Amino acid sequence: MKLPRDLGGTKLARTLCRKWGYKEIHQTGSHIILETEDPSHQRIAIPAHKSLKIGTLNSILRCVADHKSTTRERILDTL
Repeated sequence: MKLPRDLGGTKLARTLCRKWGYKEIHQTGSHIILETEDPSHQRIAIPAHKSLKIGTLNSILRCVADHKSTTRERILDTL
């Protein structure tokens, strides 16, 4: 599945909060800090840019997918 080229960091953060059990902890500069306790503790930083670079988006999706024991494609389907 191709990664979206126009996905913004704010939209990604909102989706992870609504559908994947993350909570927005705070924002430092242009980075939104998300945290989850399910299935264990994880904290990730998402740049609040208008469109995320492909490598950055891929890294965030891989990190979330590994932690939630799912696939990147399943996360992309919820966007």
